[in-house]
Amino acid sequence: MNTVTRAQLAESIYTQVGLSRNESADLLELVLERMSSALEAGESVKISGFGTFSVRQKGRRIGRNPKTGVEVPILPRRVLVFRPSQVLKAHVNHAVPPEGGGDDE
Repeated sequence: MNTVTRAQLAESIYTQVGLSRNESADLLELVLERMSSALEAGESVKISGFGTFSVRQKGRRIGRNPKTGVEVPILPRRVLVFRPSQVLKAHVNHAVPPEGGGDDE
């Protein structure tokens, strides 16, 4: 399975948009930084036709060590959640995207 890297994304911006390589890398870093900052602040990031990134608060719960069976507390924490759009789901499944906006919300 292949992985898309930052360098590959920056190269795609360079070839498709026509910015210089440095400008393409800077643009990518700026977008990723803005997304990270919004998520840190508890905001959602919605990219139409792709999906929504959001932060969810999980409460304290009791877990179990699978090796020993000993109960251990799992502290409250924030988790990152990604909800793909119907358009992205359709692309992944090689199906026809739904009519209309194509976003879940």
